[in-house]
Amino acid sequence: MKNQKKASIMSTTLTMAHRNLLKTWHNPDNLSDVIIQPIIFTLLFGFLFGGVIAGSVHAYLPMLVSGILIQSILNAAAGSGQQLREDINSGIFDRFKTLPISAFVPLAGQLIGDALRLLLSGLISLGTAFAIGWRPSVNLIMIACVLILAIFIGWATSWIFVLVGLLVKNAELIGSLSMIIILVMTFLSNAFIPIRTLPLFLQSIVQLNPVTITISAIRAVMKTGYWNTEATLVIISGIIIIAIFMPLSLMVYRKNN
Repeated sequence: MKNQKKASIMSTTLTMAHRNLLKTWHNPDNLSDVIIQPIIFTLLFGFLFGGVIAGSVHAYLPMLVSGILIQSILNAAAGSGQQLREDINSGIFDRFKTLPISAFVPLAGQLIGDALRLLLSGLISLGTAFAIGWRPSVNLIMIACVLILAIFIGWATSWIFVLVGLLVKNAELIGSLSMIIILVMTFLSNAFIPIRTLPLFLQSIVQLNPVTITISAIRAVMKTGYWNTEATLVIISGIIIIAIFMPLSLMVYRKNN
């Protein structure tokens, strides 16, 4: 009986994830930030700042790739909170409450479905960089490891945005707040410029930024071709984020639903 219950929860969660994917498929606007943003920012930053910062676009790409990858992943993760709030405001979650399913299944399905958004965003980021001349010096296995690392930290961050989506009632406001948070975190990091070029008081802030830590780990893996301690610390950081914000999100969700 217990195994049947576990199977039922798993199957209904996957059904909700499938629903989330179908909703995205029938509303392509939900993918605009995932598809368009990585392309625009890669081209914009590469051709505008490549010569100034690194001497040429080609020389700038090794730095730019990791920055755009994390920025794009975080941007896709931010969509979780906004889409969740849009669903709640539409009343569909009231319909879910009448179904014979666990109360947490719709929320879990949302997050599982959003993992594919993160994957798509990461692939487009790397693909755009490759199209304009980036050539990684590591094998495909290590590139896959870097992509998985970025997706994992993005998925962990999704729980933060889910909590925001549960607390803030206005979907448009969630989108605006999320964009501000992402821009501040990425621009106050080593994503696009060397830390040494910043004023001393900003360097201390940037070095403590989780985005800086993640990007540094990715660059080290991409440069050496080996998994490193920094990458392991990023995994640990992601687990800590999940351990904090998943229970908080579930608590707020249960209270409101």
